Formats: sequence, C-alpha cells, structure tokens
Amino acid sequence: MHKVRALAVLAIAALLTGAVAPLSWPQEGPFRQRLRERLQQRQQQKSPSASADTQAPITRPGDYTFTLQHDGLARMYRVHVPAGYDPARPAPLLVALHGGGGDMNVQANDAVYGLITKSEQQGFVAVFPNGFSKFPNGKLATWNAGNCCGAARDRQVDDVGFIREAVQNLTHQLTIDHTRIYATGMSNGAMMAYRLACEASDMFRAIAPVAGTDNTRQCTPGRPVAVLHIHAKDDSHVLFGGGAGPDSVPLSQVTNYVSVPATISKWATLDGCTAAPRRVVDRPGAYCEAYAPCSGGAQVQLCVTETGGHSWPGGHKARAAGAAPSDAISANDVMWEFFDRR
Repeated sequence: MHKVRALAVLAIAALLTGAVAPLSWPQEGPFRQRLRERLQQRQQQKSPSASADTQAPITRPGDYTFTLQHDGLARMYRVHVPAGYDPARPAPLLVALHGGGGDMNVQANDAVYGLITKSEQQGFVAVFPNGFSKFPNGKLATWNAGNCCGAARDRQVDDVGFIREAVQNLTHQLTIDHTRIYATGMSNGAMMAYRLACEASDMFRAIAPVAGTDNTRQCTPGRPVAVLHIHAKDDSHVLFGGGAGPDSVPLSQVTNYVSVPATISKWATLDGCTAAPRRVVDRPGAYCEAYAPCSGGAQVQLCVTETGGHSWPGGHKARAAGAAPSDAISANDVMWEFFDRR
C-alpha cells in the first residue's frame, strides 16, 4: 500500500510540474496503467526543446520544434518525422493547422487527432505550425484566414508568409517531395488551409479542411488546388448552412461564416469542375460527393457526417463541450486516400 501511495504521489507531482522523466512501473494494475497513460499524454503534448537553427539537416526520425523570426514576430512550429523516413526517398509533407484558441501541441496530440499515428502509417512528415498568440508559450493562438479570426486577423498577421517559410525550411532540412505538399486544419485552421490554397497554390497541391469554410477576402490561385472538405451537418459553431452558430465565440472575434455549399461551389468553379457531383461514399451516418474531372487533375470532394458537431471525425475527443466526434468516417483516412491520389 505504501508503495502504491508513493507511486501516486510521484505521478501527480510529475503531472503538475510537467516532468518528462519516465517512471518505473513494476506492476501494471489498472490504477498504475491509468496514471502511466496520463503521463504519456502529458509528455506528448509538451513541445520538444525549441531550436532556432531552421537550416540544420534533420537526419533522424522524431519530434522537433523550431522558432523563426517572420515579419517582426517570433513564430514556432513543431515537426514529426516518422520512423520510416528515408533521406533517399522524398517524403510527402502535411501541414496541420490547429483551431482557433488552440496551439501546435493541441493539433499534434495523437490522443485527440491521431495525426502522428497516421504519419507513421503512411510515411509523411507532419508539421504543426503555431498560430499568432499574445503569449510567449503560444497558447490561445489564432490564424489570419481573411475574415476570421481574433487577434491574428485584427493585427493582419502574415500567416501565409510564415507557413511558406516554415515549409521552405523543411524542404532544405529533409528530403521532401515538392509535388506532394498538403494542408489540413480544424475550424480556424481549416479556414487558414483555404487561404493557403488561394495564395500559395504554387506550394500546396491539395487541402483537406475540417469544420471550417472558406472565409478568404480574395482568392486567385495560380493553379488548381484539390479540395476535400469535411463537415458535420450538426456543427453548432461553423454552421453548415452558413453563419456563426450558438456555440461559437462572439461574432466580433470570428465572422458570419460562409456556408459549406457556397464554399464547395466556389472551389468547383475555381478548379474548373464542370460535371455534376457523384456520390463516392454512402454509408450510415456519412456520405461523400466528388466533383470531377477538374482542371489540372484536381478534384473537389465534400464529405458530410450527420452528427459529430464541431469536431474531427474519427477523433477521440470533442474539440469543445458538445457532440462526440462522428465515427462514420475517419477524417485522417479519408484525407490521406484523397491526397494519395493527387
């Protein structure tokens, strides 16, 4: 009993202080297992030590955090290099953008979004940029996605330039397939992915926004960018039919969101998709419709879940209080199948 109490005290102290040193678990009882899992989750959410050397080659798999100065601001991003990375073979790169009020460690939390696991399965490098934050630790960050959101929008932060620079750095540090650079994002991060498609089409081949529509102020992509949009019918933040829902933050911090149908129609036109959409996935609780063929081999696809609210389908936790994520489809699986065809 004394040994169990001692272990509990050590575990709680580690959780409170953010200690990352592994503890020894001589016996795997349910209590110890739960404590160990919590410690592992806390360790994963913490950023690796930050480096300002954004040109040094990355030669080993693992997790890295970098800082750079862009437009007068210190910006951070986190990188995951999968175990199967081989410098002799160019790897795809996925830029994963957190939601408004989140940060890079939230989006990199595998217990919630599963993107680290997907990176390991598929062999892509994942980069998790941090939005603009008033705090040195990067918490409560937002993206300037045009008409949304928060301080990043209000200060007209150059998030497109920052993400461009981060990606360019990684193409020097790692062997990256320049024809397979993609972006995804949650909510405000999804909106930022649309802005990247509008203003950095020379860099991004395809995007997969989740629970966030196109709220850009202008959009003139230099070439077609494939789009996979994922949204829940019952999203109470970014309403499917347009507008900020009852669970959204105050309208002054966001915008009167563009609807999902208007977003899809816009990109079908931008990408030169002339045929009527066809149903490509139809299962209980979800369906997907594809607009193809489009110019330059692009495609526009919409995947809709009946439930799930404002969350990541197939994820393990609702982004905020509300509906649990839909399990009718997995956002990670659907998006990587989509990217893999590009």
